[in-house]
Amino acid sequence: MSLLDVVIIGAGPAGLAASIECSEKDLSHRVIEKGSIVESLRRFPTNMVYFTTPDLLEIGDLPLVTSHEKPSRLEALKYYRRVADRYRLPLNLYEKVEEVGRQNGLFRVRTTLQARKTGENRTYLARKVIVATGYYDNPNQLGVPGEDLPKVSHYYREAHPYYQMEVAVIGGANSAAESALDLFRSGVRVTLIHRRPELSSHIKYWVRPDIENRIQRGEIRALFETELTEILPHQLRLKGKNGQRSEIPNDFVLALIGYHPDYGFLESMGIQIEPEKGRPVHDPETLETNVPGLYVAGGMVSGRETNKIFIENGRFHGSQIVPHLAAHL
Repeated sequence: MSLLDVVIIGAGPAGLAASIECSEKDLSHRVIEKGSIVESLRRFPTNMVYFTTPDLLEIGDLPLVTSHEKPSRLEALKYYRRVADRYRLPLNLYEKVEEVGRQNGLFRVRTTLQARKTGENRTYLARKVIVATGYYDNPNQLGVPGEDLPKVSHYYREAHPYYQMEVAVIGGANSAAESALDLFRSGVRVTLIHRRPELSSHIKYWVRPDIENRIQRGEIRALFETELTEILPHQLRLKGKNGQRSEIPNDFVLALIGYHPDYGFLESMGIQIEPEKGRPVHDPETLETNVPGLYVAGGMVSGRETNKIFIENGRFHGSQIVPHLAAHL
């Protein structure tokens, strides 16, 4: 079993940026990812266009070339594959980290292969560990009866499967608004259900007038100050502002109410979690957690406040972490 300087858990943009920093300092390391490279981005809506300009998604010194002002999901996926090739990043894809423990002052990382030799276990020893696992794998739950029905999803890919169906979109932020618009324009009967009196203030400036106009015209039905209380095979049970109960017909539910880090995994490594905001306890300058030698990077750093850290600022976490850990190897 060889000894590595660093193990990076997660091959999203933050993990890739940290790997580039490690390579530039000649640190022996591996990037271990349970899915594909930038797995969360792969699972974004098929026709998604990023809010930001290409230069704010770039890592290393490789430019992101796009055909329009803002990059598409497909262009971003191609770009991060090019990054991995350009820097020859040491990626272990489809390999899931099961446990991170300590052994004689080192980190012992135990994994399971997800592809080819499925079920095969591996173990790595590392002086330092960077956790960049994001939060997209852990959707917030509605906590209502029927949430486990097959017609319920916490992710949205495309509108085609829902054509001519009654679809309820739960939420009031960007994902909910953009999905509702895409569904409406694809011949879907959409009901937007949100527990607050109005849409989120964080909705993209070009999306807000569009969704508000569709709601005003009755093209998208919106139920504000309304909570979903039960999901049934063919209808939904709701509770309105004044406690009134109602039912609406329904074929599918898209519960787009946000995501959170894998707290169980973080706590299993000894990382403490701030109770109020759900952030892993860390030094804001170095991103080292309360466990010496164990760092966090990317969106998961902000805990439940998922609107604080994006690719645009999370891509710089590697340049905060790696100089510090290199100085303490």
